Amino acid sequence: KDDFLAMLSHELRNPLGAIQIAAQIIRLGRASQTAIQNATKIVDRQVKHVARLLDDLLDVSRITRGRIGLRKSSVHMATSVAHAVQTSRALIEAQGHSLTISLPEEPIWLEADATRLEQILTNLLDNAAKYTPPKGHIAVMASREENDVVLRVRDTGLGISPEMLPRVFDLFAQADPSLAHSQGGLGIGLTLVQKLTELHGGTVTVHSEGLGRGTEVVVRLPLGTPSQMPGAPVTERRSRSRHVLVIEDNPDAREMLRTTLEVDGHRVEVAEDGPQGVAMALSSRPDVVLVDIGLPGLNGYEVAKQVRALFGRQVRLIAVTGYGRPEDRRRTEEAGFDTHLTKPVSSERIAEALEGG
Repeated sequence: KDDFLAMLSHELRNPLGAIQIAAQIIRLGRASQTAIQNATKIVDRQVKHVARLLDDLLDVSRITRGRIGLRKSSVHMATSVAHAVQTSRALIEAQGHSLTISLPEEPIWLEADATRLEQILTNLLDNAAKYTPPKGHIAVMASREENDVVLRVRDTGLGISPEMLPRVFDLFAQADPSLAHSQGGLGIGLTLVQKLTELHGGTVTVHSEGLGRGTEVVVRLPLGTPSQMPGAPVTERRSRSRHVLVIEDNPDAREMLRTTLEVDGHRVEVAEDGPQGVAMALSSRPDVVLVDIGLPGLNGYEVAKQVRALFGRQVRLIAVTGYGRPEDRRRTEEAGFDTHLTKPVSSERIAEALEGG
């Protein structure tokens, strides 16, 4: 337990340290425009890294307790690979790795949970990027073999010793758990990959010829019986200016929400607790209300119920909260929210939610 907490602290402090320095560079304004842009990218990348780390930890906990389910639909394999590569691209490029992707010309569709499939691929790509020395090579391959789709992620990295291979799927298992190990990680990635693959009725195996010889991970998933593949194309929505009320007790979060919404052309009012938020909604009749859940005076669920009682479906209610479990999402839906956003949330995702996404 102590070793795990020490590693968790290490994994959180590293991105927080980068964020703090990047924020100082931006705040002081003495650096070049290029340096400021790079600092901004670092903040964005490290925030996403911490969010994914926390999501993986929570998912491992849910899976081990049997409290995670799949939302299956017809999934285009090439799209899932592209999304995972986009998610991991910053880490791959930061290490100077080359990446090749080999997919069959014939599209592969399977019955799967698209989010979880991308999570499997992203964890494998992140592992390959972290455990391959700079300027290495990563290959992603997919093929159809009878009624299965087979995914391979191969790297030219550190490899795995014969002694470690039988333990690679153990929770928190690491070949080198020392704090000096520069690649970091909590040792949960392959555990999560295995559990999510098994939930899909598939298998995952790891192959390595030894230390310094690279690694290949092979995921085999059943195709299932996907329904009619491509849906109708989604028409692009045109955003319009809205009157938005933000109810958030954290001053920094409240100010950043106000700023990003005003930059997008919306008229914004803010409230710092539940009762004030309900009163402002009653007096100003906003188009959209963004509500934190853990509010003083009146929690976000009660705020939503009161706003719904006042205005019915005439106002759009969006929960913006640090609570992201399935039961939390179910509770926000029952309270009357239209959308549930889990912090940290990007300005792009907020814009989508305002448009009904």
